[in-house]
Amino acid sequence: MSGRRSGPTAFNKVAVGLGLAFLYAPIVLLVLYSFNDSRLVTVWGGFSTRWYGALFRDQQMLDAIWVTLRVGVISATLAAGLGLLAAIALVRGGGFRGRLPFLGMIYAPLVMPEVILGLSLLLLFVSLGLPRGFWTVTLSHATVTLCYATVVIQARLADFDRSLEEAAQDLGCTPVGAFLKVTLPNIAPAVAAAWMLAFTLSLDDLVIASFTSGPGATTLPMRLYSQVRLGVNPQINAVSTLLIGVVATGVIAAWLVRHRRDRQI
Repeated sequence: MSGRRSGPTAFNKVAVGLGLAFLYAPIVLLVLYSFNDSRLVTVWGGFSTRWYGALFRDQQMLDAIWVTLRVGVISATLAAGLGLLAAIALVRGGGFRGRLPFLGMIYAPLVMPEVILGLSLLLLFVSLGLPRGFWTVTLSHATVTLCYATVVIQARLADFDRSLEEAAQDLGCTPVGAFLKVTLPNIAPAVAAAWMLAFTLSLDDLVIASFTSGPGATTLPMRLYSQVRLGVNPQINAVSTLLIGVVATGVIAAWLVRHRRDRQI
């Protein structure tokens, strides 16, 4: 009895095609209309890069981009570092006293609405007398993205073979030295992935930044939202296209590095 070859049916192909079109067609249109010469985003007036020039002459937009990048880098670094320590405590700390409350506090932002988080952080900063600005936004983003970084690093650390650390200690390394020289290089891709995830979440955040920001700390999502409320400007398409290009470049670079590493192995 000959076996029947199984493969994707025509329905599956159409469903996948429609799903991809639904996801990526708006992005393609956004990129296309960023080169539109017309001021109306829905009317094609010819190919032009005028809105990219207008973007680089808009000091308020450039300041918002600079603030967003600084907030993202600092908050992602804090989240990845603290997430590494939290993952070590959860994976290797055993059943220490207070583990359950600690676990709940780490994972709470995963299920808590952003509006509640933003309001809670705002009340905290007000009660402490901290002026809202760059550092309150940075600390807020680090607090929110800490849970995501912990989940990523914890999953990798739980699968790590501790016999490698024990072998390093048998050869004379201290426990801390064995972790830094053996464990950390092996889980470095997970730490980097946690950093990238935290940076992306910080780059995308609008709600929490709206609660915790102050004068001189306007992030790019806040700036874009304020402009969209007055009407869609083709300059918004330009800055969105640049962000898409940066993200795509990062994804392609990460894939190339991983592909080269796999070929070497």
